[in-house]
Amino acid sequence: MSRVLVIGSDSQVSREIGSAISAIGFPMEHSAGHADALQRLRKRSFGVVITHPDSTVEEDLALLDEMRAIRPGLKSIVLARHSTPDEVIAALRARVFACFTPPFDADEIANLACSAASDSQWRDDIQVLSAKPGWVSVRVNCRLITAERLMTFANELNAQLPEDTRQEMMQAFREILLNAMEHGAAFNPEQVVEVTAVRTGRAMVFYVRDPGSGFRRESLTHAAIANPADDPAAHILQREAEGMRPGGYGLLLAGGTVDELIYSDIGNEVLLIKYVDSASGHQ
Repeated sequence: MSRVLVIGSDSQVSREIGSAISAIGFPMEHSAGHADALQRLRKRSFGVVITHPDSTVEEDLALLDEMRAIRPGLKSIVLARHSTPDEVIAALRARVFACFTPPFDADEIANLACSAASDSQWRDDIQVLSAKPGWVSVRVNCRLITAERLMTFANELNAQLPEDTRQEMMQAFREILLNAMEHGAAFNPEQVVEVTAVRTGRAMVFYVRDPGSGFRRESLTHAAIANPADDPAAHILQREAEGMRPGGYGLLLAGGTVDELIYSDIGNEVLLIKYVDSASGHQ
């Protein structure tokens, strides 16, 4: 079982993350700082390193270069005081596993770290096609852990949005992304989903394209969005009959949290549009 190295035994956040990892039953160690982390990596292998929460993204990427000189296949979860779109893009290009800024959720970070530590397919899961502040395009393999990774970067790219607006947009994007991976690609890791995030002066836009054959709205009897007005639970029985997992609320939820939800003619391309106050900053 791979180990997790958490940098920053002096940090409460790092200690909370370490405790959460230990509670899952995963082996982990704390390092006192960067020099100690490099020393530990020379002595033994770690699957994942979680950086110090008081560091900057720039510092973490420089450290990652040093760590990968010792352990080339190392995965890194970056914790930083703050991030800019340029720094998030740099982290994506550097194949950082995930990126977080405050407020930190120790359990979320611990769970992702434990999943990452035993994941050997991660390296090419997120391919950057084009990236600059305001326009980021990626191609991602259809795996649940890849969706979770991409969500951390998308959340940081939109860090300057008002919190309520960002949460609503991220909730909608997550539903559409998972829907694309599950129904468009059946979570086949050989298939890919294309995602583009665009920030204008007045809107945040996500474009998602899956490899599936698409759908017609009238065929979505397994989804809440297609329920008749007089039978709001019709999709539940349909999902049970087809042996599907509980759910089916993704499209309905996404449509209720963004300003516009637009599908292509065959249904395998989606635009999510959330209008924002131009005074909130243009990334």
